[in-house]
Amino acid sequence: MINYLKTYSTLLALSLFLISGINAQERIPEVEELLGKMTLQEKIGQLNLLTPGGGVATGSVVSENVEAKIRNGQVGGLFGVAGPERVRVAQELAVNHSRLKIPLLIGSDVIHGYKTTFPIPLGLSSSWDMQLMEEVARISAREATADGINWNFSPMVDIARDPRWGRIAEGAGEDPYLGSQVARAMVRGYQGDDLSQPGTMMATVKHLALYGAAEAGRDYHSVDMSRIKMFNQYLPPYKAAVDEGVASVMTSFNDIDGIPASGNKWLLTDLLRDRWGFKGMVVSDYTSVNEMIAHGLGDLQAVSALALNAGLDMDMVGEGFLTTLEKSVEEGKVSEESITNAARRILEAKHRLGLFEDPYRYLDESRPAKDILSPENRAAAKEIAKKTFVLLEKHGNTLPLDPKAKVALVGPLANSQNNMLGTWAPTGDVKNAIPVLEGFKRSMPGVNVSYAKGANITDDPELARKVNVFGPRAEISEKAPAELLEEALELARKSDVVVAVLGEATEMSGEAASRTDLSLPPSQKKLLEALVETGKPVVVVLMSGRPLTIEEESRMPVSILQTWHPGVEAGNAVVEVLYGKYNPAGKLTATWPRNVGQIPIYHSAKITGRPGPDSEFQKFKSNYLDAPNTPLYPFGYGLSYTDFEYSNLRLDKKEIGLGETITATVTVKNTGDYDGEEVVQLYLRDLVRSITPPSKQLKGFRKVFIKKGATAEVSITLQPGDLKFYNSQVEFVSEPGEFEVYVGGNSEQTLKAGFELIN
Repeated sequence: MINYLKTYSTLLALSLFLISGINAQERIPEVEELLGKMTLQEKIGQLNLLTPGGGVATGSVVSENVEAKIRNGQVGGLFGVAGPERVRVAQELAVNHSRLKIPLLIGSDVIHGYKTTFPIPLGLSSSWDMQLMEEVARISAREATADGINWNFSPMVDIARDPRWGRIAEGAGEDPYLGSQVARAMVRGYQGDDLSQPGTMMATVKHLALYGAAEAGRDYHSVDMSRIKMFNQYLPPYKAAVDEGVASVMTSFNDIDGIPASGNKWLLTDLLRDRWGFKGMVVSDYTSVNEMIAHGLGDLQAVSALALNAGLDMDMVGEGFLTTLEKSVEEGKVSEESITNAARRILEAKHRLGLFEDPYRYLDESRPAKDILSPENRAAAKEIAKKTFVLLEKHGNTLPLDPKAKVALVGPLANSQNNMLGTWAPTGDVKNAIPVLEGFKRSMPGVNVSYAKGANITDDPELARKVNVFGPRAEISEKAPAELLEEALELARKSDVVVAVLGEATEMSGEAASRTDLSLPPSQKKLLEALVETGKPVVVVLMSGRPLTIEEESRMPVSILQTWHPGVEAGNAVVEVLYGKYNPAGKLTATWPRNVGQIPIYHSAKITGRPGPDSEFQKFKSNYLDAPNTPLYPFGYGLSYTDFEYSNLRLDKKEIGLGETITATVTVKNTGDYDGEEVVQLYLRDLVRSITPPSKQLKGFRKVFIKKGATAEVSITLQPGDLKFYNSQVEFVSEPGEFEVYVGGNSEQTLKAGFELIN
């Protein structure tokens, strides 16, 4: 055990508290003692986060001379390095060969699993299961820490209402209430109750703030919105993570009120620290400090000073802090106290992780073999994936599939191991993934199944080139498209049922993967149309990282199972659901538009002064000439192999006072032929208030299992805070008046009841 810090005098720490005017009870003596020994340059060194390369870079810059900088006390943390042996080398450099022997933070992007890759986060959120979300984070933390990592750049909780934005795949969709529940669950799963335990890791909520509202759905683009919209619709999930005790926060690339997040004092100090009470450390996203130069805010010294003064603690990769802050202190542009405060927060994070007590606590070389990609973890990945699938369409009695039926498995994603993990799986290995064809062989070995590719993901070589940055994802066959198609049709004609696995390659969504056309590529549309023309029953297994515009496909006589990108156990999970070993119960957490012209479209939009009609077009109303206002699939939508009937919605009170609760109860009957789960959703509308209200807001949900023919009474209680909102003075208030409660299986198909809030 290395316990070098405890040799310093506690009295020295107390004197430092008094000199700095800081309440001693809020400070960690070991950290204060260390700060008293540090030079200005060593404090600045703690603010420097580098990547040595050798792993998967998540940006375009890789740091240089990393070893020398660690020896010189110029590095506070690393990311992109993993494995007990490799991390030990880096940690020993810091602990044994730098003057003050300060251990390093070791970070990583563990977005939806480590080596055991789970479905993409948008898929995970479609489970509406917070215990599942917490379990994903807990398994991810156990695996990542086994590889020496102690700091995770997750969860991403950005509200996203524009599916053109590729990073919608990384979050929980469009709703602040659901997003807040997911944020809390993920933080609990990663951090546990004690960060000093080897199986837990620091979580980082990102990206503060508003990143999901990038204009035109184009990644890294500008964001502009009112404070009321921020507080009511976009900020709640970040605050929920802070309230749950998240250890660190990452800034976003975009600007807020004209100032980029990494240099925005209102965001990082006034809001995050002063209003929300955040005590942890704030890290920039990849080179986002340097990128403020391109935003037009000055040279590297100027933007680095702006970021530090705003409240940013750690500079990821850009090294602007390292190379300019000392000069800025000399010129009076930043204070040494600000640098000390930033260094303090980073050192406090290391203390919480127990690194000062034992810098090698995450470097047990026996753990990877036991904790990473274990049979138990893979089994969990399969079960979790099944709970994320959303049945969009069911045609006839095709699903569940008959085990005796001869299956034609076709489509460019049916046997594509490279496309199962999903975007933002830098720590996963595609070689471990189970594609759908292999899933048939493993999960239903007795089924007669034959495979043909049928089409390329895209026939466009330029699109394929952009998608294949991280390896072959959209491979164009040497065979002509007509030959691929004919092979699939020949197979279909000889079979009883067709399973077509279609959709996006993994890197068609995610970071820097914005799209203006969200329809199936022409190669796949042509394949599906031809398969339908054979007259055989067709099941579409759809894989994507975002909502797609599939209005034409939804009108075809096909069943559609949306499986996102399901992760390492993709094929096994898909096949078990197709055969009814699990009845799909997922519900959409992002609205699916009919076409891109409807974007942004989301369930909690406000009602205008000239609301559009539900059906027929009316001039001088808020509607389109060429499409209805309604989405293709609303928020909260998802079918089942069975059917659920809602009735008898009632409230336990007709009126309540401020601070009181009210409970809604509804009867849900399983009227179909299968046992199944249903996500019962409660929405609230404030009929009259001081600022225009949303049409409805999600305020509660329960996932219930109901046997076929059985009935369940489902109750959801509204808490006093559920009736509050941020008013025009950005005060969180309740206002007396009438409310409507909507309960149902999605945001559009609901029963309604009302109550009054009185003084």
